[in-house]
Amino acid sequence: QVQLVESGGGLVQAGGSLRLSCAASGRTFIGYAVAWFRQAPGKEREFVARSSYTGGSTLYAASVKGRFTIFRNNAQNTAYLQMNSLKPEDTAVYYCAISQVLRIHPGDYEYWGQGTQVTVSS
Repeated sequence: QVQLVESGGGLVQAGGSLRLSCAASGRTFIGYAVAWFRQAPGKEREFVARSSYTGGSTLYAASVKGRFTIFRNNAQNTAYLQMNSLKPEDTAVYYCAISQVLRIHPGDYEYWGQGTQVTVSS
């Protein structure tokens, strides 16, 4: 069993930056892809970014590409999402998840964190 805990969310003004962290416990990240998803009120959970286990393959949603960066430190069982140039439409609860397959659909991810709120004011 894996437990994932996100942190780093908060309130930031448009144009600002935040770095989210996702710490795993219970077992390591070995062999798992890591992804970030987000869910705004009244909307479905959507893919934000994902990274292969080595970090050599990353993929971003079009809405965040060029502004967000996903990276990971496998030795510390932690993944990150660096978010720059934040916009009000980035406001959502952000979740990290891990999977043994490199996909972007939420249903393909086996383990999830509890989420961290990101609010971007205009």
